Amino acid sequence: MEGHLLIGVWGLVALIALIALRMPIAYAMIIVGAGGMMILSDPAIVLAQLKNLAYAQFSIYDLSVLPMFVLMGNLASRAGLSRDLFRAANAWLGWMRGGVAMSAIAACAGFGAVCGSSLATASTMGQVALPELRRYRYSPELATGTLAAGGVLGILIPPSVVLVVYAIVVEASIVRMFIAAFVPGLIAVLFFLITIAVYVRVRPQAGPPGDRVSRQEFVESTVRVAPVVAIFGIVIGGIYFGFFNPTPAAAVGVFLVAVFGVMRGVVGWRALRDALLDTAKTSGMIYLILLGAQLLNIFMARGGVPQAAAEMMVNSGLPPMGVLILLIAALIVLGCLMDSLSMILLAIPFFWPVIAGMDFGMNQDDLKVWFGILALILVELGLITPPVGMNVFVINSLAKDVPMSRTFAGVMPFFFAELIRVALLVAFPALSLWLPRLLQG
Repeated sequence: MEGHLLIGVWGLVALIALIALRMPIAYAMIIVGAGGMMILSDPAIVLAQLKNLAYAQFSIYDLSVLPMFVLMGNLASRAGLSRDLFRAANAWLGWMRGGVAMSAIAACAGFGAVCGSSLATASTMGQVALPELRRYRYSPELATGTLAAGGVLGILIPPSVVLVVYAIVVEASIVRMFIAAFVPGLIAVLFFLITIAVYVRVRPQAGPPGDRVSRQEFVESTVRVAPVVAIFGIVIGGIYFGFFNPTPAAAVGVFLVAVFGVMRGVVGWRALRDALLDTAKTSGMIYLILLGAQLLNIFMARGGVPQAAAEMMVNSGLPPMGVLILLIAALIVLGCLMDSLSMILLAIPFFWPVIAGMDFGMNQDDLKVWFGILALILVELGLITPPVGMNVFVINSLAKDVPMSRTFAGVMPFFFAELIRVALLVAFPALSLWLPRLLQG
């Protein structure tokens, strides 16, 4: 068994080396996973298993929700929802100092409620909000930092693709995870708004106030955002109150967004085709990573690596909260090195057995939910921290005249706000568990 464990550890070293060499993480996991399995088992047996592995992995019913939510986000970005959201948020908040940046945060939260992707949220809202932030002469740090940070709301405000993947990995209820994410998501929005308010109080010139809109424009912009609120209410409200499961809910969301876009005259055959093609590409990437993660997990399980890690942590003498803090620090470091989906698929199979083997004063179902929300927030941090910081790269591609170092400087206040939120959720698990317990008994 010790020999198998050593092979598993070397497999991890090889995986990290391949990722450092910039190999796509899906291929790296497939190579290490399949190669390791062949070393530990008869190659003929491994090849026989591989025949059915892809089908067994992809035929899971819960996975069908992923392409549906991705398609809903692609259609939403083409239906003009982002512009309506920003216009309404700006009518409500734009007149304050830092108000245009606050409007961008509020619009990102609203768009995340019908998108589920952080990168799509950052990219779409960046195209809409960045010209306004420039028009009012916001500092480059605050403008780009706000949009990069606002994008992370796309993967916490339900629906969330990463949250679905986490639920499948740990065999948790997707519905409970969506419900649990709601309050922490609202806290994130509140903290980001407070961060901007403090920032412009310290540096008033960084975020001058915008113009007050007329009463007529205020009413019109608020009314135009009503379809977004309705779609969110039907899709997420339907899930929360048990009217339908996530997959039918996603299908309803796709239908409603498509109808909205067609009625607006902005979604035609060409836009629908492009949305379907983008969805196919994104879904193919997600499924390939899932396959690689499954191969890697089988290899690691046979090598006994997760079990050894869990046993080492349990026997370390540290209290459960001490172990949790170590894992949080490790997730923050991992977030600096890889994208969010890969991070969840690579880290959670190792970290979850450690958490599951400790007493945090709650049952396993609640523990999955609480740890999942914490992990998701830490995944968010990875989207705005160097050197990867995918949201920063997305915003930098839209604001090429702003050095990336200034954008990273701009997201740091939001990073520290996120750390405070993590501390609150660790200290008060009820923030993520209260609503699921209330709605589901």
